[in-house]
Amino acid sequence: MILAFTLAGIALIGVLGFVGRRRPAADLAEWTVGGRRFGAVTMWFLQAGEVFTTFTFLGMAGLAFSGGVAAMYALPYVPIAYVVLFFLAKRLWTLGKERGYLTQGDFLEDRYRSRTLGTLSAVLGVVFVLPYLQLQITGLGLIVRLVTGDTASGTLSMVAGSVLVVAFVLWAGLRGVAATSYFKDGIMLVALVVLIIAVPTHFAGGIPAVFRKVEQLHPEKLFLHSGPNDHVWFVTSMLVSAIGVGLMTLPHSWPALMSARDPKVLRRNYAWMPVYELCLLLPMVIGFAAILVVPEGSDPNGVLLTLSKDALPGWVTGIVVVAATATAMVPAAGILIGISSLVARNIVRVRSGRRQFWINHGTVVVASTLALVLGIFRPDLLANLLLLTYSGSVQLAPANLLGFLRRVPVGAGPVLAGLVAGELAVLWLTFVDTQLVGTVNVGLVGLGVNVVVLASAAVVAPRKTALVEAA
Repeated sequence: MILAFTLAGIALIGVLGFVGRRRPAADLAEWTVGGRRFGAVTMWFLQAGEVFTTFTFLGMAGLAFSGGVAAMYALPYVPIAYVVLFFLAKRLWTLGKERGYLTQGDFLEDRYRSRTLGTLSAVLGVVFVLPYLQLQITGLGLIVRLVTGDTASGTLSMVAGSVLVVAFVLWAGLRGVAATSYFKDGIMLVALVVLIIAVPTHFAGGIPAVFRKVEQLHPEKLFLHSGPNDHVWFVTSMLVSAIGVGLMTLPHSWPALMSARDPKVLRRNYAWMPVYELCLLLPMVIGFAAILVVPEGSDPNGVLLTLSKDALPGWVTGIVVVAATATAMVPAAGILIGISSLVARNIVRVRSGRRQFWINHGTVVVASTLALVLGIFRPDLLANLLLLTYSGSVQLAPANLLGFLRRVPVGAGPVLAGLVAGELAVLWLTFVDTQLVGTVNVGLVGLGVNVVVLASAAVVAPRKTALVEAA
């Protein structure tokens, strides 16, 4: 029954993606940013729903189960980032409209008059976000495998989901992602409300009882203590995440912002989205309930679905699985648009708009196929690279921040030097000397190196050309 629900949900998401297209996209801009015509409601689901991925739905419960209150680092960084974006969004949208930006690479190349910076930022964006794409597809198989106990069913779901995501992305572009986002957030909220009522009641007698029992049996889960998720990890991870989101360093966040009808739509949404992000608390509560009943050492990512199967009838669990599936497929579609647009616009450079369109579509197929194959045959191959998704992409923050200014105060040279130094520091601390900085988020250390090198290079080699005026 659960497998049937899952496959039906995957098919429904695919159908919704297809009907999102109103007419054939005339060019890459129409396909990537929907012609910059999205209103407040569509923008709400595109942007507010970006944070609700497979990691959020399953991972937040898992982090609360394994790390206790350390999971709550995710609560403050999103509102902080949205406060920053409330003030930056108008500036960024106006520049994008006037200068025709579709990607982060477009923005950096234009503001610094540097093709090299545009290309490098695009390559880094693809490298850092590709593991995130694989996470969504692998998560889709994990979801089905956890509830059915059948590896073949998980693989079938991964293949079916990937094919449908590719198909509706190619057919409808960002409009397809927008259409599926309505369904994803709607069913996800329904599933979370059901879970937050049923699971604590079934296993502990209610939410207050969950925390009373955790306090009695596992009091260490209710405060930060020494270990991998200590105070330093909490604060530095929160800062890196807030900087990354607030300064738009993740490439797949750019098409959504650029698709708004006007800056007022963005500012209105950023004023209210922090309230919506409180929904992150719901899977965390499920994770605390799991502390009481799931054996220590169990797979953290599976605790939400494990408790769902025990507390709910089969058909209701099927709805929860469909919701979890949607949190994998829809973000995967948005990531594909971000990756393919970077490749077509900033890496493989062709003059013909038609050829650019074909390169874009070819990248969608290649990227999704690569993520699917690795997810099936080598699910752990990109696991270490996933550590770089945020710590690596946040190294673009200084370049973005200076580019937002009315007059860009430095040239591309210092920015490139800082970016390369920051990335090298992150790579070293992630793969070579992993204990050098303890529990400090390596992205923050890399960012410090980045800023020091950028500032030093700007002093040693001051900009000789005229400062770039804002468009």
